[in-house]
Amino acid sequence: MTAFRYRAVDPAGKETAGVIEADTGKAARGLLRERGLFPLEVASVAQDGGGNKAARRKLRDADLTLLTRQWATLLASGLTVEQALAALIEQAETEGLRQLLAGVRSEILAGYSLRAALDRYPQAFSTLYRASVAAGEKSGELARVMNQLADYLDRSHALRTKTLQALLYPAIVASVALMVIVGLMTYVVPQVVSVFQQGKQALPLLTRVLIVVSALLREWGWLMVLAVVGAVFAGRAALRDSTLKRRWDAWLLRLPLLGRHLRTLDATRFASTLSILAGSGVPLLSALDAGRQVISRLPLADAVATAAERVREGQPLSRALGASRQFPPLLIHMIANGEATGRVDELLDRAARLQQAELENRTATLTALLEPVLLLAMGGFVLLIVMAVMQPIIEINTLMK
Repeated sequence: MTAFRYRAVDPAGKETAGVIEADTGKAARGLLRERGLFPLEVASVAQDGGGNKAARRKLRDADLTLLTRQWATLLASGLTVEQALAALIEQAETEGLRQLLAGVRSEILAGYSLRAALDRYPQAFSTLYRASVAAGEKSGELARVMNQLADYLDRSHALRTKTLQALLYPAIVASVALMVIVGLMTYVVPQVVSVFQQGKQALPLLTRVLIVVSALLREWGWLMVLAVVGAVFAGRAALRDSTLKRRWDAWLLRLPLLGRHLRTLDATRFASTLSILAGSGVPLLSALDAGRQVISRLPLADAVATAAERVREGQPLSRALGASRQFPPLLIHMIANGEATGRVDELLDRAARLQQAELENRTATLTALLEPVLLLAMGGFVLLIVMAVMQPIIEINTLMK
């Protein structure tokens, strides 16, 4: 059977659209008529370009987590992969998700494995996701693997959400402070200092600096904004070069607080990925390759690639990763204990959870410190503006006495 996208009208003249499965386009039109619909357009998902659109579609983290959890539940209840996909298509809330699942189901009905079907949609299903599914198919434990994937996606989404929520208030404070300062410098200050400029007394240095900065913001502020935006886009374009990105990542990792945070974040992703794949029966070298692809910082990814070569030569994983000195000691010790006890996947999962808890605590601490720092910085700028305005007034009063 093949998935077909259709547009049709009901007896009341209302147009509807969706996805239907049939052996041929003629059969799909017949099914629509049986439902009391008059087909306007019926085309294969692959033929009309919908397959290409679905292949480029990226699911939101929350949607992918929910989909994976539902999929695991249906498989655990005894349904086949094809039957589970049919149920998921029926309860899909969006047309895009319905088309994506219909495309996957069509590939499976055509005789492909679930891993091969998911390979056609790399934007929606990551390398880790597809490798885990392949391991689950091979071991016959697809439902358990899908449940592990759902847990991993849930933890990753929760960490990202907590981080964004923790940074939301400081971001709002910083934005308000910037708008207040810009408003003072471009509207209030020019009106106040114009009175002093008409006089013949020499203005204090701080007041003169304030006048110059205010004039720059009023006359060239738009150009400064464009320059900042251009610099951001230029920086992103430059970081597409692997050599520059590697140097940039190495510099970030050397920073006192941010470097440790980024290192732990990548180590958490790596440990979670390796835990799922190792527990699913994926060969260690393949698991390391998939784990390398979820790492953001190139020096850490290079360390994993080097470690994989040493593992291929016969070294234990803990020693191969520890030689690079790029990963947190906690992760290396957990892997070593896992190798000694034969529970590598379990201890990797524990290491990932411990590192995630450390990330959450550090994020909460840093944001708690960031809020008063931003308030103090805003107060400092406002104080400088007030002093620059008040100094000429104080000097005038002194002269009058």
